[in-house]
Amino acid sequence: MQKRALILFAHGARDPRWAAPFEKLRQITQQAQPEITVCNAYLEFMQPDLPAAVAQLVQAQCGDITIVPVFLGQGGHVLRDLPLLLADLRQRYPDLRLNQVDAVGEDAAVLHAIAQYCLSALAPA
Repeated sequence: MQKRALILFAHGARDPRWAAPFEKLRQITQQAQPEITVCNAYLEFMQPDLPAAVAQLVQAQCGDITIVPVFLGQGGHVLRDLPLLLADLRQRYPDLRLNQVDAVGEDAAVLHAIAQYCLSALAPA
């Protein structure tokens, strides 16, 4: 059986503090599924970028990698940039099973959780 991995793919920022919630998300996800490898990767400004993260996982003998875009919507980065990166990675690693799912903000459960948080911000009437 091939080792499995999950890459949480986010935009990235110049300020390293921006990545703190993504690292917490990685830790929570890793604790929930300790038998898989969970890592973060970034489109720009931060490391590892997606090609470096995939290379590290391939070196660690992971043969089945799922990429989760941690974006609220299917904007230009998810619709344009990510497919180009994936095409290059599939060419570079033809035996690798490389999957991509929709952006997290496209999932109804995620949107409901965000809505609940927003509603909880209301002061009692």
